Amino acid sequence: MSFLNHLEELRWLLVRSTIAILITSVIAVIFNEFIFDVIIFGPKRGDFLTYQFFCTIAQQFDLDQSFCNNELPFVIQNRTMDGQLSVLIWTCITAGFIMAFPFILWEFWKFISPALYEKERKYAKLFIFVSSILFFLGVIFGYFILVPLSINFLANFTISSIVENQIDINSYISLVKTTSLATGLIFELPIIIFFLAYLGLITDSFLREYRRYAYVLILIVAAIVTPPDIISQMIVSIPLIILYEGSIVIAKVITKKNVQKQVKQV
Repeated sequence: MSFLNHLEELRWLLVRSTIAILITSVIAVIFNEFIFDVIIFGPKRGDFLTYQFFCTIAQQFDLDQSFCNNELPFVIQNRTMDGQLSVLIWTCITAGFIMAFPFILWEFWKFISPALYEKERKYAKLFIFVSSILFFLGVIFGYFILVPLSINFLANFTISSIVENQIDINSYISLVKTTSLATGLIFELPIIIFFLAYLGLITDSFLREYRRYAYVLILIVAAIVTPPDIISQMIVSIPLIILYEGSIVIAKVITKKNVQKQVKQV
């Protein structure tokens, strides 16, 4: 195919992906009450599943009891005329993107598959399945771990008893959406490493060499997004470290196969 034909294929990929997101966004609009009352504003309630879990642990080990609050000390407010309408639209689009993610991956695979060998094309279903599972696990981890930790810490943090936390709805929902989506994309690290290793742009030895720096970066990120306690930081750091170590294994396997191909060609 010529360069222009590739651009045309890319254009239709984006069109089909956009249509899929719009369709799933409409579905999200239909179930908007459940999405907002149960999912989005779930971490706002003191009886949220994550708070109950951490409260139980805190009570057993005599740790910080801030997760045992019946109600978080802040109020969510809308400060603009079209604020709630705007929140409805963009939240449903975000939900639509999450639901349509496997289809978007499938479109992406169809776009790159002509450049792959026949054996490699057989792994399409596995690629879609693993990538989707990693993405959804990341979104779940972000929603049930990072979001409640952040909200609980920020809601209870105060510089003075005079100041009340009256949070704008856009600020609250932005934290929930951004954190969940970002974590979902971060969990795609093994897939990204797979392609980089396949293209010969990265090797397992490179990842091992910079492992200590990666660990430091992970700990810094965990310290930023979690309250200032070691348990919360470990809860966030451990999955990211596992992802990094898993990426090393993947890079090792792919690098070994690339070397074997080069030997056969010689």
